[in-house]
Amino acid sequence: MYTAGIDIGAITAKAAILRDGELLATAAIPAGYDRARAAGRVLELALAQAGISRDQIVRLIGTGYGRVLVHGADRTVTEVTCHARGAHYLCPEVRTVIDIGGQDSKAISVGADGRVLEFVMNDKCAAGTGRFLEVMAQALEEDLAGFGALALAASRRVTISSTCTVFAESEVITHLAAGADKAALAAGIHEAIATRLATLVGRIPVRDVVVLTGGVALNVGVVRMLEEKLERRIVVPGYAQLAGAIGAALIAYTDVMDR
Repeated sequence: MYTAGIDIGAITAKAAILRDGELLATAAIPAGYDRARAAGRVLELALAQAGISRDQIVRLIGTGYGRVLVHGADRTVTEVTCHARGAHYLCPEVRTVIDIGGQDSKAISVGADGRVLEFVMNDKCAAGTGRFLEVMAQALEEDLAGFGALALAASRRVTISSTCTVFAESEVITHLAAGADKAALAAGIHEAIATRLATLVGRIPVRDVVVLTGGVALNVGVVRMLEEKLERRIVVPGYAQLAGAIGAALIAYTDVMDR
């Protein structure tokens, strides 16, 4: 039996396919302007990887910002629920999930069965999100893929005091004009986002094991500095960016089994 989940986020479209409740195939592409088209395309890529056709999928769940644009979905589920389930699948010991997406961040307290106990969310400001890092990397003319490593290579950190992405960008440009070292600025930027995330996470009880999901989980600088702020080890599982899609596919599987 095949089930699928599609997660249409602010920046990336992801898909996951399960066979009898076990992960079989995944795909991820830029969401772009046409989110409905991205949903169809990312599912096509996952189906090709799995070697099956669309009509073999018995149930499909949509999640993420663009979940209502997942044509053919049997139902939609919030990304909070899906990331909790996906993180639990990837790391069954998880008790706290930190999901850092392109436009929002979430801290989720998770039960032993992967269900959401409580959560908090930052969806009013880009600070503390992937968008913040993207803007800062552009300001430094650095590749986003290596931005975290650049931050960890610094011997010092330049403090970024602005809590607004727009003002922080102006602050970085001012530091650059004054001759500040790029690595030191990158370190300060990563510390700033880690501080904001730690404040968000502190609004719920933080229990081990702490798992990081979302695209920003791939940034080693954010992981390291968030560990410093929380004084806890953070687990970044394989498929961290795909946790929402995996969770959606798991919920689809549960739906079928509970019929």
